[in-house]
Amino acid sequence: MASRVERASCGGGGAGEILWVSPEARAAGVLPGMRYAEGLSLATSLRASEVPAGKVRAEITGLADLLRRFSPDVEVSEEEPGVFWVNAAGLLELFSSLDLWVHKVHRALIGGGWRASVVVGFRRFAVYAVARGREGVLVLASPDEEEAALQKVHLSILAVDPHLRDTLAKLGIHTLGEFMRLPAPAVRRRFGDEAARLHALAQGEVFDPLAPVFPAESIACTIVLDAPEGNSVRLLFVIQEHLHSLLPRLAEQGEALRELEIRFLLERQKDRTDRIRPAEATLDETLILDLLRLRLEGFPLTAPAREIGLTAHGAPASTGQVRLFLKAPRRDLAAANRALARIRAELGEETVVRAKLLEGHLPEERFTWEPLLHLPKAHPDPEGRPVLVRRLCSWHASLGRPQRGRVVRACGPYILSDGWWQTPGGYPIHRRYYFLETLGGALLWVYYDSLRQRWFLQGQVE
Repeated sequence: MASRVERASCGGGGAGEILWVSPEARAAGVLPGMRYAEGLSLATSLRASEVPAGKVRAEITGLADLLRRFSPDVEVSEEEPGVFWVNAAGLLELFSSLDLWVHKVHRALIGGGWRASVVVGFRRFAVYAVARGREGVLVLASPDEEEAALQKVHLSILAVDPHLRDTLAKLGIHTLGEFMRLPAPAVRRRFGDEAARLHALAQGEVFDPLAPVFPAESIACTIVLDAPEGNSVRLLFVIQEHLHSLLPRLAEQGEALRELEIRFLLERQKDRTDRIRPAEATLDETLILDLLRLRLEGFPLTAPAREIGLTAHGAPASTGQVRLFLKAPRRDLAAANRALARIRAELGEETVVRAKLLEGHLPEERFTWEPLLHLPKAHPDPEGRPVLVRRLCSWHASLGRPQRGRVVRACGPYILSDGWWQTPGGYPIHRRYYFLETLGGALLWVYYDSLRQRWFLQGQVE
C-alpha cells in the first residue's frame, strides 16, 4: 500500500496529511485528508513519503508529452496531478476506431510503468469521475451509458474536500447519483459554494471546455559559419555568443539547463551530435562552456564544421536560482575594460577613444577625440525612449543635387553662417543644412554651400 503525504507543520511524521492514496490503501479505508497516524491505524502496512513538487512536475510533463503522440490537444489538470483530458475528435482518419485508439493510449502508459485508467466519453467531468473509479480501458458508447456509470461513482475517490465528503457520508450519501438527487439550492445553502459547483458539474450544468496546453517551443538556434571552422577555441567563442541568449529564455520559463545538445554539420563527413549534461540543472554559463571545452579537447572534430545547431533542454529550477540569474547584471564592466586594454595593447592607444564635446561653431569643430581608459557605467533612459545617433563623416563628401524621385521628405533649411565674426584670413562660411529621407529609408544630413554652390554630405542619422 502507498500514499503521498504533505509535510507536517508540527509534531512528528504521523501528523502529516495524506494527499493521495493507492487503490490498495483506499480499499483498506485510507482516504485523502486523513492524518498519516490515522491511516496507519487502518492499514498497518501503509507506507508514505513526501514527493518533491519538482519531481511531480517533471513526471507530469513527461506524461503530457507521451499523450501528445496520440492527440495534439492535451490538458493537464492544475488541481489534481495525474489527471489529463485528451481530445479524441477527428482521429478516425488515423485510427480505425476509438476503441483501437484508447487501447493504444493505455498500452503506452502501461509500457511507461504507470497504472492508468483511460475512459472515452462525452462530458469532461463525467469521464474524469468514471476514470477515477476504475483501472483499464472503457469506451462509453452513449450519453445514457455515461450517465449510468457516473451515478455509481463513489464520492470518496474524487478530489472532494474531506470535510464535505465525511459530512455527506454521515447523511448516507456516498455516490454521485445520491448527491445529484439533492436539490441544488439546498446544496449551496447547507454545504457552500464548493459543493454547489460539484453538484452543477455532475448534473452537466457547467460547460467546461477543453483548455489544451501546448508544449513550449524548443529553445534552439542555428549558427551558419562564414567559413568552415575546426579550431575548438574559436568554436567555443562562437557558441558562447549564442548560449548567452539561450539561457535567459530558459530562465524566463522558470527552468535551468539540464542538457545542451550541440549538432555539428561537418565538411564532407557525417554530422556529429554532442550532449553536455551538468551534474544538476544550472544557468551558469561558465560551467557549461567548461564542460563543452573538455568535450572538444577530449574528442576533437574530425573535420571543420560549417554549421552548428544548439538546443537547450530545461528542467524546473528553484525560484531563487531563476531570480538570481534574471537580476544579475547583463554587462560586466570589468570584462569590458580588460577587452579594451587588450585592443590598446595590440593596436595602439589611439584605437580606443571617445568623443569629447567642445565649444565650436561648425559641427566638425564641436568635438574632439580623447583616449578612453575606463568604460563608464551605463545610464539608460528610465522611460526607454529611442535615441537617434548622428554620425559625422570624417570628410565632407561632395554630392550632386539631390534628386526629387529619391528624396521622399526634406526638413530644413537650417542656415549656418560665420557673418561678422569671421576669422581674419579665414574662409567665409554660409551653409544651408537639410535632413533628407531617401526612398531606401536612409536619413541623410546634408548642406548646400552657398559660396561654393555645391552640395555636401555632413553625416547620417541612425
